[in-house]
Amino acid sequence: MLPLANAAKAADQWPSRPVKWVVPYLAGTGPDTGARILAESAGRLLGQPVIIENKGGAAGNIGARQVARAAPDGYTWIYSAAPMAANVLMYRSPGYDVMKDFRHVMRLTTSDVLLVVNPASGIETLQDLVTKARAAPGKLDYASGGVGTPSHLGVELFLNAADISATHVPYKGASELVNAVLGGQVSFGMPIFAVAFPQVKAGKLKALGVAGTRRNASLPDVPTLAEQGVQGVQLTSWGGLSLPAGTPDAIAARVYEVFSQMLKDPPVIASLSELGSQVSPSTPEGYLQVIRHEVELTGQMMKSAKISPL
Repeated sequence: MLPLANAAKAADQWPSRPVKWVVPYLAGTGPDTGARILAESAGRLLGQPVIIENKGGAAGNIGARQVARAAPDGYTWIYSAAPMAANVLMYRSPGYDVMKDFRHVMRLTTSDVLLVVNPASGIETLQDLVTKARAAPGKLDYASGGVGTPSHLGVELFLNAADISATHVPYKGASELVNAVLGGQVSFGMPIFAVAFPQVKAGKLKALGVAGTRRNASLPDVPTLAEQGVQGVQLTSWGGLSLPAGTPDAIAARVYEVFSQMLKDPPVIASLSELGSQVSPSTPEGYLQVIRHEVELTGQMMKSAKISPL
């Protein structure tokens, strides 16, 4: 840890070199693409490049561990998202404490979760999927982006609410999840909207329902699961920005200022909207509440779906 005088001087001079932004998911996923849009704008405002480093694996735990141990000097950030909060309960030893090891700056975006199938599957509606699952209990399989991700817990909630069963096939990220459904390796999945939307729009995936409280404006004809009689599956994925614990106040405040400014910029908003993400900035205090709520929600979902920590 830097002495206080040196820390203050470092904060005054920050940033004097490129910043590394760790995205704990695979390249090409929704979080990765969104972070790259933001990194480009942040670099211009800060006067130093913001370089994305993908550290996928273990539902985001590998990247989170790396940043938790990084120097608190403002030069290492993490794209913190819902799985980072969920993993404190999903894993017995995730390798970090989501509340103690990070300084949470702000929520950036939110994204709906979609239930999708391959159009060639012959499944046209949510009821078709439920009927097929009931006819062959446990025979259908579904892909997730990893244990504890919204795409895993969301399906387990859906299965519980619909009183059906299916076999879980975890992948390393949302893009691999989508590829598995596209390739017919699995029957269905519930990826985040930002990853599924381009494929739905192109007709390569069929969306059966939105796991949210209301329909998504980009797919107004796709009803929510609740509208179709499956209650209690209301999920919203979110992403934000966090720093290692101990990062100086001045640096954290500057990062918050830059991102608050960026998220009001129409071109940035438009680029993120094209991904299916909604700009949803929060204060640092508000982001803490979002993370705490996610931990509580994960506990409830694990209990409902009878999932034990790994």
